[in-house]
Parts: sequence; C-alpha cells; structure tokens
Amino acid sequence: MVANRDSGNAPIWDAIIRTVHWDLVHAYNTSLAGWLVLVVRRHLTAIEQLSDDEAGELGVLLRDVSAAMGQAIGCVKTYVVQFAEAVDHPHVHFHIVPRMADQPEAFKGPNVFRYLGVEESQRISESTMSALALKIRTALATRVSATQPLP
Repeated sequence: MVANRDSGNAPIWDAIIRTVHWDLVHAYNTSLAGWLVLVVRRHLTAIEQLSDDEAGELGVLLRDVSAAMGQAIGCVKTYVVQFAEAVDHPHVHFHIVPRMADQPEAFKGPNVFRYLGVEESQRISESTMSALALKIRTALATRVSATQPLP
C-alpha cells in the first residue's frame, strides 16, 4: 500500500496527506463516511517500536486530524483506536473515527465498529471518500502543526 502511494498511483482517499512518517487514508470497508486511518509508513507491529520522531508526529497528527474532521464533516468528537491485530493488517495504524451528533446510541463507543467490515453494497463509494478526502486535506492545510508534509 505504501509503495502504491509512493508511486503516485493511489486515489486521493488513500493518500489524504502524507508526512515523513505517516499516511492518512480513508477506510475502504466502512459504511461511515469520514472513518480515517493513520498508518505508520514503516512496518511496525507494536506501538513501542515507534521512534521518537514517529511518536512525536503521531500526537500532533491525531490532534490536527481530529480538528480537521470536525471542521470538514461536522463531527462532535473523534474516537481513536489502535489494535494492529487484523489478519490483513498486522501493522501499527490508528483508526480516527468521527462521532456524529446524530449517531445512533447502538453505534457509539466500541459499537462504532459495526460500521467497519461491512458488505460491499453497504460501503460508502470511492467518490464520496474522495470528496471527503479533499475537504479534510483542505481543513488540514489551515492547521498549524509541527508535521511536515511530503513534497
């Protein structure tokens, strides 16, 4: 996935922003618009393997992405979750999930994962993911942070 992003062939939803250490992407298997994933660019299987620079950039990105999501899609807060346990993705990555004001009670907290891993017919479209990616990228451009995007 990183190689595809490095080649410039990834759609905007799969390369919302790229920094020296992290890639921000939209989850592809969700029915919740705005479900983002922050992926460390080198292969790690546990958080304690992060370098000081990766860890420092992570904190700033979590704050800035959460603020940009509020600005771009109107969520009232974000949930941040990390497991690195999925069979297909045993790699350090952080889910940054919008919690909308009108979100049903049955989909709040840990139950938000009901939106992930849904059948293809329930997933949001690539065009919707790309439109949201542009909004989030624009909102992130207004954030002042210590992260440096890739050229």
